[in-house]
Formats: sequence, C-alpha cells, structure tokens
Amino acid sequence: MTGHSIKPRWIILALIIFLAAMYRMVPLAFDVPALFNFSPIGAIALFGGGYFGRKYTAFVLPFLALWMSNLMIDNLFFARYYDGFAWFTNWEVYFAFALIVVLGVWLLRKVSVLRLLGASLSASILFFVVTNFFVWFSGTMYPKTAEGLFTCYVAAIPFFWNTVSGDLFFVSVLFGSFEWAQRSYPVLQLKKA
Repeated sequence: MTGHSIKPRWIILALIIFLAAMYRMVPLAFDVPALFNFSPIGAIALFGGGYFGRKYTAFVLPFLALWMSNLMIDNLFFARYYDGFAWFTNWEVYFAFALIVVLGVWLLRKVSVLRLLGASLSASILFFVVTNFFVWFSGTMYPKTAEGLFTCYVAAIPFFWNTVSGDLFFVSVLFGSFEWAQRSYPVLQLKKA
C-alpha cells in the first residue's frame, strides 16, 4: 500500500467487508429463519477478489472478517453445540469461500454489471456444490452412494434460493456502494499507470 490514494481505498474496502460480515448475525439475533442462508459470504469473497490489488489481501481480509463473524456466531448463538470456546468450525465453508475469492480475482478484473451477475450466480452454485458435497461426504445423514449424494443436493435446494438471493443482494450493495464511493471521492480510485 504505497502512495496517498491507496490508504483511504483500503480502509473503505475493509470497512465494507467487516460491516457485511457482521450482518450474518442479524437473522440469528432477531430469530428470522426466513433469512437463514441469505448471507453476504459469497459477496464478501467476490468483493475482496475484485477490488484488492494485492491478491494476498483479497484472501486475508475477507477470511479475517469471515472468521471473526464465525467466532461470534459460534460462541454466542451456537455455543450449546460446542464443548468450550469454538475457534474454528465449518472448514468446508472456508474452502468454498477461498474458491469464490479465486473466482472474484479471475472474473472481476474489470467490474461490470454483467460480470457481477455471472460471478454472483457462479459463487452461489460453487458454494452450494462444495458445502453440500461435504455434508454428504463427512456426515451421517446420507449413504455414501451416488444416490445419497443426489438426495443430499435435492434436500439442500430450498436453502439454495436464499443463497442466490443473498449473493445477488449483497453483491449489489457491496459493489454498488463502493462504485458510488469511488465516483464521489476520487481519492478511492486506483491510479492508472
């Protein structure tokens, strides 16, 4: 982060990511089951992948926000499911998250509405496929057969629609707010070489 124009940009990007990550507690705090899986996870990963110039920052900052929000969720809302303080749970979510960051780096080199739509839908599908594969693979609810895997995916379809809706909504909010901020405050724009 060299140069005067990078620091404010980095701070605003980080602030947007952390605020979005904190939203994850809203459905739990207010007990709104209809909003479960309506989450900013995919949008945060794409946002980091799309806007951070240094790609390690595209991973580190969104992962830190995800981990911090998970600490609060696991230890405030789901503490009864853990023996003691839960430091790191649901590694399959982090794996899917990492793949979505890579998707963001790859698809969002140039941000446009069409690219955002494609990246958002791809992130939803990727998250659905990866996390439900691991529900089947490491769980005991479904037999370890092709039919069991298929049954697992079919059972997860109702949750998929909230994932798609959440990704589309939060991609619009995160990317839209930062694009507006860049136009309103040119100091947030990257300098052209």
